[in-house]
Amino acid sequence: MKNQIRGSEREFAQINGKLEPTHVGCDIILILLLGLIFAGNLSAADVSADFSAANKLYAEGKFADAAAGYEKILQTGAQSPALLFNDANAEFKAGHLGRAIATYRQAELLAPRDAELRANLAFVRNQVQGATLRDRFWQKWFGTLTLNEGGVLTAVLFWLMCALLVARQIRPALVPKLKGVTRILVVLTLCSASILAVQTANHFSAATAVVIADNVTARSGPFDDAQSAFTVRDGAELSVLDRHDDWVQVADGAGKTGWVSKKQVEVLPGA
Repeated sequence: MKNQIRGSEREFAQINGKLEPTHVGCDIILILLLGLIFAGNLSAADVSADFSAANKLYAEGKFADAAAGYEKILQTGAQSPALLFNDANAEFKAGHLGRAIATYRQAELLAPRDAELRANLAFVRNQVQGATLRDRFWQKWFGTLTLNEGGVLTAVLFWLMCALLVARQIRPALVPKLKGVTRILVVLTLCSASILAVQTANHFSAATAVVIADNVTARSGPFDDAQSAFTVRDGAELSVLDRHDDWVQVADGAGKTGWVSKKQVEVLPGA
């Protein structure tokens, strides 16, 4: 019980926007930089002003308006983990569990080791009623690095391995000394490459649909008059099996399958 209380207090503080000063400062810098790169009709100053305005709305308790403000910034192409984090907090406080979860998950793809982000995501997921997908252990473990980080790590290990192999050829006398290190690097490179391959395949092929409306009816076919298969609640996470026109075939955490309208879900890539 004590752990649950501490967790609740921590989540409450974070979701009420009490971020560390360094977190907010980095967020403003990132927004300014990304605004310069991606600004279309908006200048960096406009992005910064919109961000400040959204923060003010959040502080005033106007959470739906704050979420709309953060979304306006995201629509310019600017993106950062902190911006998405703030947006997800606002969506949660506005009562939109599904939109909050979807936004937290987008932030998690950019900052998979952010403890506050992961804690808030877990907290909001616990509010969801009914069957929903849960991350497996291997998915959490593989998700500790972004795809870019995994690619860089694999490349570094590969070139270190190649350098050692070249050194062994140039200086045969070093072979006995480098034998153990070379084996370790070969194993690490193969493991890193395998993890990266699985993570990449999961990211580009294993899509997830997050329900963003309440009491959504999944139907037996991709049309409005099809028989009801099951009902899911706001925030439920479903695996995507197929797509047809404006419909998505999904499976819930209990293994039931059905079709839902694209308007009622937000489809995200895998972890």
